[in-house]
Amino acid sequence: MSAQVSSFLPDEAATERLGAALAQHVTAWLPQGRALCVYLEGDLGAGKTALTRALLTALGYQGTVKSPTYTLVESYDLGALVGSPLTLYHFDLYRLQDPEELEMMGIRDYFAQRALCFIEWPERGAGILPPADMTITLTHEPQGRTVSIAAQLVPQAELQALVGTIGDEA
Repeated sequence: MSAQVSSFLPDEAATERLGAALAQHVTAWLPQGRALCVYLEGDLGAGKTALTRALLTALGYQGTVKSPTYTLVESYDLGALVGSPLTLYHFDLYRLQDPEELEMMGIRDYFAQRALCFIEWPERGAGILPPADMTITLTHEPQGRTVSIAAQLVPQAELQALVGTIGDEA
């Protein structure tokens, strides 16, 4: 069963609060024996990388967090920060020409381990990527943006509590 919530994000600070709120829960949502697959959807400039940066910062990561637009994936070792082996892989598939390119880079290995996989432009990896455990969609509004979160592994009450920490529920 899928849970779904939406909230209005009036400014970048609200996006940062969402990232921080996700950081408080995301390791508890990790499935056994595989990665948590999070699709990040939205137009260019919608805040996908900003959200990932805020989550990493809230987890205690102090290095530079950049968009993986040209590298396809950036990895962040979080083990020392969360007390057990864990890596966050941030994918940006915007420049991907063919989903088969993911096979050549060994995409299945990323998802076969305990990891957090945040994927921008997941539709470009259709047929190769595993299904999303969570989909976060950011949509531009005249003032701010709306976030919609759909999750397979998270109860509705947990998602509602999560968005309650960031702004007005839509």
